[in-house]
Amino acid sequence: MNRDLPIADRQQVRRAALRLVRRDVPGFTATLLLNSLAAAAALVSPWLLGRIIDSISAGGTVDLLAAIAVGAALAQLVLSRYAEKIGTRFSERVQEHIRAELLDRVLALPAATVEHTRTGDLTTRGTTDVAVVGRTLRDAAPAILVSSLQALFLIVAVFLVDPVLGACGLLALAGIVAASRWYLRHARPAYLEEGAARSELAEHLAANAVGARTIEALGLQAKRTRAAERVIERSRAAQLRTLFLRGVLWPSVEVSSLLPPVLVLLLGGVLLDRGQVTLGAVVTCVLYLRQLGQPIETILIWLEQLQSSGASFARIEGLATPAREEIAAAAPQGDRIEACGVHFAYEGGDDVVTGVDLTVRPGERLAVVGPSGAGKSTLGKLLAGIDRPRLGTVTVGSVPVADLSPAQLREHVVLVTQEQHLFLGTLRDNLLLADPTAGDDRLGKALAAVGADWVASLDDELGSQSSGATLGPDRVQQLALARVIVADPHTVILDEATAMLDPRTARRAERSLAAVLEGRTVIAIAHRLHTARDADRVVVMDNGRVVEVGAHDELVAAGGVYEALWRSWRGSRSVGAEHDSPSR
Repeated sequence: MNRDLPIADRQQVRRAALRLVRRDVPGFTATLLLNSLAAAAALVSPWLLGRIIDSISAGGTVDLLAAIAVGAALAQLVLSRYAEKIGTRFSERVQEHIRAELLDRVLALPAATVEHTRTGDLTTRGTTDVAVVGRTLRDAAPAILVSSLQALFLIVAVFLVDPVLGACGLLALAGIVAASRWYLRHARPAYLEEGAARSELAEHLAANAVGARTIEALGLQAKRTRAAERVIERSRAAQLRTLFLRGVLWPSVEVSSLLPPVLVLLLGGVLLDRGQVTLGAVVTCVLYLRQLGQPIETILIWLEQLQSSGASFARIEGLATPAREEIAAAAPQGDRIEACGVHFAYEGGDDVVTGVDLTVRPGERLAVVGPSGAGKSTLGKLLAGIDRPRLGTVTVGSVPVADLSPAQLREHVVLVTQEQHLFLGTLRDNLLLADPTAGDDRLGKALAAVGADWVASLDDELGSQSSGATLGPDRVQQLALARVIVADPHTVILDEATAMLDPRTARRAERSLAAVLEGRTVIAIAHRLHTARDADRVVVMDNGRVVEVGAHDELVAAGGVYEALWRSWRGSRSVGAEHDSPSR
């Protein structure tokens, strides 16, 4: 039951933006001040040009006025240059903070949230959305700030030159205001829909790539192709919607921006003929209004980017929502894990775990076995707090496991599956994820415990760069098991955690783990029944129910479901041995 992560509302986004500004007040203030000075310097030349025209008309000299105009232009150039430099540095620092905060939030997400989140949604937020916000902070934000200040100063300057001409010019800008308001009213939901469609497309493409062999083996190509076409069509429709919004906005802006200078020239000619304004005033107002078109155009050019960025920022900030919704759990009193009357169903389906009552004693080695589809892995996720029961409770130390925060959960229960990831960095970096304070001696002992003696043969040993492609799945799994030992939880749930290892290596790793995890609770979900033979107790599941519980010898003697599984597994082992013997 995959679900998309929450999206922050406008108020949350505004608070987040203010929080980012408060983190670097000097940088923001310097950017604002320099841009204001640059915008003010840009007003000098048009005003002086009007004075020069009036002075020439009166037969005066213009040398000093021309020199001041050149100086103002140079000052604007220098101020703009430094404003851009400081603004870019400010935006890069903010972008760095967004990336760091995003990583912290992703790592702090509850296990249940991560488990049931669409991979494409989380991936898109961490890549495309962060990149969009970063580009906006680097390019759009400074440009909009500068243009807004320029537009404000120009409007004030037009009114100071002549209020009548200024009012006439601004009246003609009403079309831009109306078109912008219409665009802003429809843009946010359209861009959020486009982001959601992009996430769904990424999810679908990733699923097809990972499961390509399975799709081909089961002959599902046509079905998956039709599903892909539907997802692509939705993404196409969402992009066409935002394209339509831009298609309405830009023609309205182009027409509206040409009207103010034309109207001022017409009205200015009439007023000049009546002697109510000077020629210099008319020229100055026209130049100001023509100059006003440039910042307005810049603002509107980046308005589309700003809306897209706002939607991306809302998706990034939405990652904070699950953390805010967490239930504050009390500290567990003890290490006993208990499942009482547990029922669980995936969304839209029947129960896959039904009426399970189970107590796992501290320090016990418990094996969970059963045929494929019996509900073993689902039970493991319930015991690990990844899933919450539909009915009943799963507790550790009398506290619901699913209510524990990620930090609390890691101290008590660790789930290891056969699906593991190797992060970019050194082997040491990957192992220190479990405990950053661990030394090399402790890391070496953890590697030795899982039989990872190949690390000693590497050129830089723990300092070697890690790569899943070069190490292979069996070694990646060994590193994951070593991380468990470094983490040192009181309960470890192994969901077929050695399935990617060859039988000999798996057996050695399991024996080493058994020795290292002495005194800890180990719950092993396994299809290799030698694990069950070594366990203190065996839980047998069938059709989502616990049908047998007991020691290995007791269950074999009982002649029930476990005895049939054991006999079948032993038979397959004997056949395998016969086939393998000639090659030895």
